[in-house]
Amino acid sequence: MKRRTFIAVLGGAAAWPLAAGAQQPDRVRRIGVLMGSAPDDDGQGRLTAFLQGLEQSGWIDGRNVRIDHRWSAGDPELLRRHAAELVALSPDVIMTSGTAPLTWLLQATRIVPIVFAGVTDPVGGGNVDSLARPGGNATGFIVFEYGIGGKWLELLKQIAPMVKRAAVIRDPAINAGVGQFAVIQAVAPSVGLEVSAISVREASEIERAVTAFAREPNGGLIVTASALSVVHRNLIIALASRHKLPTIYYRRLYATAGGLISYGPDIVDQFRHAAGYVDRILKGEKPADLPVQAPTKYELVINLKTAKTLGLDVPASLLARADEVIE
Repeated sequence: MKRRTFIAVLGGAAAWPLAAGAQQPDRVRRIGVLMGSAPDDDGQGRLTAFLQGLEQSGWIDGRNVRIDHRWSAGDPELLRRHAAELVALSPDVIMTSGTAPLTWLLQATRIVPIVFAGVTDPVGGGNVDSLARPGGNATGFIVFEYGIGGKWLELLKQIAPMVKRAAVIRDPAINAGVGQFAVIQAVAPSVGLEVSAISVREASEIERAVTAFAREPNGGLIVTASALSVVHRNLIIALASRHKLPTIYYRRLYATAGGLISYGPDIVDQFRHAAGYVDRILKGEKPADLPVQAPTKYELVINLKTAKTLGLDVPASLLARADEVIE
């Protein structure tokens, strides 16, 4: 073999491993998903929105990313265990929904990046340093600020002027449950309402408390944000109907299932945006540098069928402001 030919062959042979390496696909990334709710239609809808958001950024489950899901249905013990399991898998990033899941994850790791959605008060809960500069390993999207509680009181009074008392269904085990009730309690006198709290833990406890509350006239309910209020939503809606209690909810989900009125952000849309943050983290950005974002659009949904069942005449001015009217 001529010297020139030998060098060319040798050079080509040396290039083979490089070429082969260049043709190999990038390593499969790993994403953990911890959902605070049950794997029902609502939970699956939010997860689907997240997966669709990932696909739009080029991340396909089973191709270039592996996604591990865990559902807790509001069970604190399941949350603790699932949070530890996901962290032990050493994922590149974890996406979670709700205040309680985020809290458990941060107890399990201060290293693995976390993107959250549907969290009420991450600053007050010690989950991030500030909304503008989270500072740690978590960032994401808040469901709303506590001030929305005043709006719920106003809307309840507008759609049901006879209401003088309101029971606030909240989860006292999370900071958001305490914070939401505190604001509602502070604003209530200005709209002429007396408020009390009902803990949303077990179905039997909710039923006993709502039944007892309904024994006195002129009552209504306010359902605040928590994973447990979602888990028990059908029971709460049924109790409100059975006892003729006008009720305002924080999500459209309740109004479409038979609740009277809801006012709050589009939670499903937050999961699409959360996918965008996961994409940015997978490409090298850090949660500490990605600001926590608040919703920019709120939805007012009124169920006219339920209003008629309760004997309520919804003011035309309120109907005109509604984003959706269910008949």
